[in-house]
Amino acid sequence: MCRFIITLLLITSLAGPAAAQDSPEKILTLAEAVKIALQNNPSIREAEAGKEGARADVQGATADFLPKASAQYSYARLADQPFQRVSGVERFSGDENAHHWDITLTQPLFSGFALTSKKQMAEIAVDIQNLERERTTINVSQDLRIAWFETLFAKRLGRVTEENVAALSAHQQNAQGFFRQGLISRNDLLKAEAALAQALQERERATADSEIARSRLVTILGTDLPSGSRLEDISAIDPRPYELDDLVSEAMHNSPILKSYRLGLAQFDSSITLARSTAYPTVALVGKYEQNGNDLAAETNAYTNDHNASIALTAKWDFYDWGKTRANVMKQKSAQKMLAEKMRAMEDQTGLEVKRAYLDLHVAEKNIGTARQGLEQAGENWRITELQYQNQVATSTDVLDSRSLLSQSEGNYFRALYGYRIALARLERTVGRK
Repeated sequence: MCRFIITLLLITSLAGPAAAQDSPEKILTLAEAVKIALQNNPSIREAEAGKEGARADVQGATADFLPKASAQYSYARLADQPFQRVSGVERFSGDENAHHWDITLTQPLFSGFALTSKKQMAEIAVDIQNLERERTTINVSQDLRIAWFETLFAKRLGRVTEENVAALSAHQQNAQGFFRQGLISRNDLLKAEAALAQALQERERATADSEIARSRLVTILGTDLPSGSRLEDISAIDPRPYELDDLVSEAMHNSPILKSYRLGLAQFDSSITLARSTAYPTVALVGKYEQNGNDLAAETNAYTNDHNASIALTAKWDFYDWGKTRANVMKQKSAQKMLAEKMRAMEDQTGLEVKRAYLDLHVAEKNIGTARQGLEQAGENWRITELQYQNQVATSTDVLDSRSLLSQSEGNYFRALYGYRIALARLERTVGRK
């Protein structure tokens, strides 16, 4: 019968906030909080800005394939009017004032695969930024879940300390009555008063810890909690079987960091091609229109045609650079090898993190049953000890010990309960789940 009563009180305590149907407070659900965080968290906005910058790089790399237009204007004042000697006779060949302007269109035809490589690198950079956005989303979502359950846990511990203060206050009053009646010594009364003072300090510490946890939750949200709202308390759990090998495979496949490393290796392939491009000639088609004259618009020219147009095919080849191209290629290959080794180390680290998170979840699940049983036993022990103290069969020390055991058992139970949720969030983050 006693165990049934304690279990009923425990269930009532767990379901208390959710059962208050008449409360005017708005319940903020975890799903709503995740949406708020993804809209307001600064890390998300930073990742979005990175994506926009990467897209701009692709646009710039694409523009390099298109013709470029340029204009040029020049003016020169000659000290002497230019002339030529023809059969010993000097004849003027130009004006003292020389105005020139031209418009040029340049279309690259071949760049040694440099333009193609730059565009491929820019496109891969966009994919990497998308993965960074995904990684940030996962971190923010799971960090919010962890902070959510830490806040609920801190609030629960606050209630435990309040109940402890209430119980020890009642015990201290009983002890005073027994002391006045001469049934206990002053030493027993002092123990009761000292225990109450310690419980008051623990309540203040729990209140501060609860406020700190709430502040951390608000920081991840990126905005304050809606006015008049309280957090949805998800205390019930539904343990599901997990296979470690399946979790490791999922992490290797879904981890945004590992995906970024793989894309980085592909990006280095384009970097190597870009480094080799200087060993090839560059070819371009150039169209030009120009005017030359002695006036500002370069329209007056008494010595030659004032305008002209041309189209030319240009090629340039730096066929020897003292091994610079080869050195640049070797540098990119070395960097690619470094990244490959770093990726292997990250794979090992990811596997270790998955295993640690998996074992933490397993321990948390086992602790729930043990903590629940311990709480029931501590509650029954407290009830019996209180009755014995009322009949002066137990001492004040026995009462304080049983109360301390009950408070510790309550804390252990809620720590195991919310610890399972926190361990699950950490496991999901490790395997790349949102």
